[in-house]
Amino acid sequence: MDILNHETIVAPATAMGEGGVGIIRLSGTDAEGTLLRFFRPTRPVSRLTSHRLYHGRIYTSDEVFLDEVMAVVMRQPHSYTREDVVEIHCHGGTLVLRRILDLLIDSGLRLARPGEFTLRAFLNGRIDLAEAEGVIDLIRARSESACSVALQQMEGGLSRAIYRFRDGTMNLLAEIEAQVDFPDEDLDFQDQERILQAGRALMSEMDALLATFDSGRVLREGLSILILGRPNVGKSSLLNALLGESRAIVTTVPGTTRDTLEENFVLGGIPLRIVDTAGVRITEDPVEAEGVRRARARIPTADLILLVVDGSLALVEEDHEVLSACLGRNLLLVVNKGDLAQTPLSGGFADLPQVRLSAHTGEGLDVLRDTIVSRFLGNSSGEGRESILLSDRRHREALVRSREALGNFSIAVERQAPVELLSVDLRGALQSLGEITGETTPEAILDVIFSRFCIGK
Repeated sequence: MDILNHETIVAPATAMGEGGVGIIRLSGTDAEGTLLRFFRPTRPVSRLTSHRLYHGRIYTSDEVFLDEVMAVVMRQPHSYTREDVVEIHCHGGTLVLRRILDLLIDSGLRLARPGEFTLRAFLNGRIDLAEAEGVIDLIRARSESACSVALQQMEGGLSRAIYRFRDGTMNLLAEIEAQVDFPDEDLDFQDQERILQAGRALMSEMDALLATFDSGRVLREGLSILILGRPNVGKSSLLNALLGESRAIVTTVPGTTRDTLEENFVLGGIPLRIVDTAGVRITEDPVEAEGVRRARARIPTADLILLVVDGSLALVEEDHEVLSACLGRNLLLVVNKGDLAQTPLSGGFADLPQVRLSAHTGEGLDVLRDTIVSRFLGNSSGEGRESILLSDRRHREALVRSREALGNFSIAVERQAPVELLSVDLRGALQSLGEITGETTPEAILDVIFSRFCIGK
């Protein structure tokens, strides 16, 4: 990606397809001039007022009428990209959008790359990189909580925390570099203690933010939950009960489910992908055996395994084999068929964290839902609306590196290392913080980040 490219770009800002309105967005120095070549306002004006919608029609260079539209010019710097931006609001429909888009491209504009409008907003200083990433997270949010986390990041909540860490680190660096400029003035005990306390305070704040990552990641990325167990313990019935609809076929015949069945839904603000699987057992049926193999293959990638057993029957060897396959994984035992007379659990099953329920009657389902949410969010299910959450792995890795550099700095201060070496650790901490906000992010990483965007944003 040529991040210094200043061509005027164009792209549909709404999805192609039938709809009430379709929007085409332009950005760059030729945006307004290109609009005026093809747009005829209903009421002629000498100059379009910025940020005002005008009714009119779009014509080709050959005076062929294309559509009745509303158009708006947003002159720099008061626009999304801090360039001149134009939007044409036409009738929704693939053909209408395509004809106007082709007209603009044929006139010399370039089709925007994915995320290029937001990239220009970043490069022109309107937003920083963390705020830009909040935009795509908002677009992709699959729950109210994920939406809240993304909005907070887009509005600069995370960035303000990172800038606070940066400012504190820069203050430390200024003190250390003053010692480099005046080498005869060594750090005395009081200066050393003050610097150590400032460094520890920064690390404590960083630790507090890092501690929110697990909750933030779950809200942003969601969870993969695997329903596992031997045949006929009620796995498909449990899936249907959690979804509130009949998605999986349920019969009394063992081996009815022969493949994985995936469904998405939101639970307690967490986007979930729940996977029903074939009953795990040894079978001569090649189709069922492939289903069992696929079920086992999902175990390492699941965030949580719901190990289902039939509470009305004594455990059998197949139950123990499934448990053995799940050892070391995040596991929750679901004792199903609670509407029938119960048999005590034996072996290692009795010591597992468990929920008793009946997928048939629904009794205990709320307990299961609450247990899943609390296991991953604890008491922080409302944090997405009230506090800053770290939710992106890239941000976490950069913050961890910055925290480690500050830790090395503190150790070096205690050991009274040469001040030249102290500044190296502080610069490393600043480098990592800058990667979050985009001040020091390599261009290759920018390419990866903005390639995640849709065209037109």
